[in-house]
Amino acid sequence: MIRRANFAPTALFALMSGLAFAQGAVADPSYSLKKVASFDHQVTGVTASETGRMFVNFPRWTEDSEVSVAELMPNGDLKSFPDANWNAWRNAKADSMSAGDHWVCVQSVVADKKGSLWVIDAGAPAQAQVVAGAPKLVKIDLATNAVAKVYPFGLDVAPQGSYLNDVRLSQDGKFAYITDSGTSGAIVVVNLETGKARRALDGAPSTQFEKGVMVKADGKPLMRPDGRGVQFSADGIALSPAGDTLYWQAVKGNTLYSVPTSALQTATLADLPSKVQKVGENGPADGLLMDAKGTLYISSVEDHSIKVRNGNDVKVLLQDKDMRWPDTFTQGPDGTVYVTDSRIPDMSFFDPKQKPALETTLYKIVEKK
Repeated sequence: MIRRANFAPTALFALMSGLAFAQGAVADPSYSLKKVASFDHQVTGVTASETGRMFVNFPRWTEDSEVSVAELMPNGDLKSFPDANWNAWRNAKADSMSAGDHWVCVQSVVADKKGSLWVIDAGAPAQAQVVAGAPKLVKIDLATNAVAKVYPFGLDVAPQGSYLNDVRLSQDGKFAYITDSGTSGAIVVVNLETGKARRALDGAPSTQFEKGVMVKADGKPLMRPDGRGVQFSADGIALSPAGDTLYWQAVKGNTLYSVPTSALQTATLADLPSKVQKVGENGPADGLLMDAKGTLYISSVEDHSIKVRNGNDVKVLLQDKDMRWPDTFTQGPDGTVYVTDSRIPDMSFFDPKQKPALETTLYKIVEKK
């Protein structure tokens, strides 16, 4: 049974506007967060289609979740998507189920605004061993709610230690660009016409977590009981409005990078590092979203804030202490920006006293009138 999402269409959270309760950030008082829904499981991805349909996903990190991909219905229900069978995988039954046509550990859902939903399955429950045959990119036709195509990835594309994270689609529909935030970061480039994929910038400095950076939560290093800190490599990803530039950065990192998409498509792997540019410093961040005007939204995970970048100008758009770890952005057809709060600092990975199932929230950004 899929639990209903708890809708709160009128619950407006207080914003600490103009206050520096974390790292000296000063928020724009014109913007705040509004709670849209809450979930009984740890949400990461969210996306809105061109018609306003909303989809969310729940990775298998600390619990064997009963649903991996769901449509968030207008009445607040969560509906298994595309159907119950794709959501039937359970870790305890892994030996008796096929990984290629079930959701194993879904990290992201992205609507291409052209009638399709794309799903990234990292295939690595608990961010540990990659299940054989599980890593894949799946295209779902939103007109029929049926899987249209599966792009499976072998060990050459998703090796042990990988964790496929987020995806952007080229405007012509010919390529997909996927970040790998695993132990050896990379940008996976998929030719959607041929199905061939390759690991670009594999092990390059731009896709790795930055040594010397310690991700903090509430001003303290975020550490597991065994002393390991956050070590996510290339994670957040964004595509320019023209589709000619791809942006990304590591969670454990300060630096935003970019590369021409033409280079990702055609350059040799040896030549690619020379095409990469440092854009600027964002501080540790998770999700990225670039809107049609070229404004980059940045989930600033250390100070409960959302930043925006326009060229070299970076400012705090809003800050809310109730938003524990802003994760993934999406933009609705009316321009509204949504963000999930995945509460990573509160996971049992870092706090063993927490229960495996973690309640999480979906917000939208609202402008005060």
